[in-house]
Amino acid sequence: MTYQTLSIVVPCYNEEPTLAACISRVLAIESPELKLEILIVDDCSRDESLKIARELAQRHPQVKVLHHEVNQGKGAALHTGFAAATGDYVAVQDADLEYDPLELLTLIKPLQADKADVVIGSRYLSAGAHMVRYFWHTIINKFLTLLSNMFTDLYLTDMETCYKVFKRELVQSLDLKEKRFGFEPEVVAKVAQAGARVYEIGISYSGRTFEEGKKIGFKDALRALYCIFHYNAPRAPLPIQLLIYFFIGGFSAVANLAFFVGFTNQGMHTQAAGWAAYGLAAVVNYFLCIFFLFRHRARWDRGMELVLYLLVVALGGLVDVYTLLAIEGMGVSLLAAKCWSSLILYVFNFALRKYLVFPERSQKKLVG
Repeated sequence: MTYQTLSIVVPCYNEEPTLAACISRVLAIESPELKLEILIVDDCSRDESLKIARELAQRHPQVKVLHHEVNQGKGAALHTGFAAATGDYVAVQDADLEYDPLELLTLIKPLQADKADVVIGSRYLSAGAHMVRYFWHTIINKFLTLLSNMFTDLYLTDMETCYKVFKRELVQSLDLKEKRFGFEPEVVAKVAQAGARVYEIGISYSGRTFEEGKKIGFKDALRALYCIFHYNAPRAPLPIQLLIYFFIGGFSAVANLAFFVGFTNQGMHTQAAGWAAYGLAAVVNYFLCIFFLFRHRARWDRGMELVLYLLVVALGGLVDVYTLLAIEGMGVSLLAAKCWSSLILYVFNFALRKYLVFPERSQKKLVG
């Protein structure tokens, strides 16, 4: 009889009260058609979790234990587990009993039918029983999912869910960086960029309270927000990139004005203050572009990148001035002409930064 293997990665940090029960539930889904490889990754627990994991491995050949000598975070534990997985499919299973392993049997069906490369379990699609969750925690989750969808162009209902099941070849091909709870938005971003076929299926959920040991907090939500920008922006849909650059350009314009006022108040000549403020605003714009929008290496070395950026800045100044004069010469009022020249400069600056200064390398799709 032919069978397939599901590798289940169980990140573990101080899960002494629930680890054995979790593994018992996971083992119960094994069948002649579906073999299990259970990878418990202990992230330097301070309780008896590692001891329990090793005892489970002695009793059950399906269980393997991996251990971090230093606590690194959930994402790091998942990286370790993914690298060690040998099954046809790889799933994530938290050790805290919030998710029911029986539902993994439903989640892997689109993978087995070769309809999907990734299947995500949504806590917001299921009609089954759910523990009532914290209101603001849920609102933040939905906001982060909405923002992630805007950047990835996927239509998910629950980006932050634990239950994600992958084809092994796909998940092992992803260059994952996040060590903590930033793993969720990062992996969704990179799955989308790989062109993976993504399915979403409703699951039940029995969440823990913070008193019971729930570890995610507000700072993790901030990190997730950062990760959505950091990993998605360079390949986000063009309207989203234009919107980001609108805010970058707006902030740079405010900086330009602030520098100009500061220099003139210090007695600097108006023309000199104008050029100095424009130059410093260009520096602000450059670093904001790198930090928020084009966070990848340019094709050239840093020196060439800076030369190209300065060239674009100089060309932008010329475009702004001569476009203004040309439009005003057509009988348009000065204010209207300035608005039109600013809009043209905005598109000009974005296009040259995106395609000349910070060109996107062609990316080979990881899946067909």
